Amino acid sequence: MLPIDLPVLGAFVIASGAIVMSPGPDTILIIRYTLSSGQRVGFATVFGVQLGLLVHTALAVAGVSVIIASSPTLFRIVAVAGAAYLGWLGLQGFRGGGGALSINGGGSAVGSAKACRDAILTNILNPKVIVLFLALFPNFVDTSRGNTTGQLITLAVTLVVINIFWQAPLAWAAERFRRWLGRPSVQLAVNRGTGLVLLAFATLMLYEHLL
Repeated sequence: MLPIDLPVLGAFVIASGAIVMSPGPDTILIIRYTLSSGQRVGFATVFGVQLGLLVHTALAVAGVSVIIASSPTLFRIVAVAGAAYLGWLGLQGFRGGGGALSINGGGSAVGSAKACRDAILTNILNPKVIVLFLALFPNFVDTSRGNTTGQLITLAVTLVVINIFWQAPLAWAAERFRRWLGRPSVQLAVNRGTGLVLLAFATLMLYEHLL
């Protein structure tokens, strides 16, 4: 039996999936290293991203879960901060180019170890991922069900799976995805589509925790 209700887990998949699909440092690093050094290095970069997520998970399980469980007021503050961040991300999809990718694939080749290490550090230091664990996760954790650690681990594993399903194809066919994502019509559709999803979840979170 899952420690999280399936409807809640489904909502998390939609929210985190919209965030994962929005271009960020991890995506750029995967595509750049794949284009410059081949698929093997690209997959090493994807692997490094997932290791970074595991580090965030360990930090969350070690401290954040205790804070969430012991302080309802802090839970509300962090949850509202997550909603605000989601809203900000959603609005970016309607501003100008919406964060279009700008990637130069002509860089020097790198090894798998360096690619993996760079991906780990990029993910650990990525503010989007930090806020994702500190502010988004609490919105999907039900302290009344108990087993907060199990809920956090379930969410983290789900996030890793979503990342792999999105990022592995990028490493497998980086050049094709680069051209596809570079089309203005596709950029507009992806940016506005994910923007609407993020804004909707931000509104729901604010309604639940403030009203």
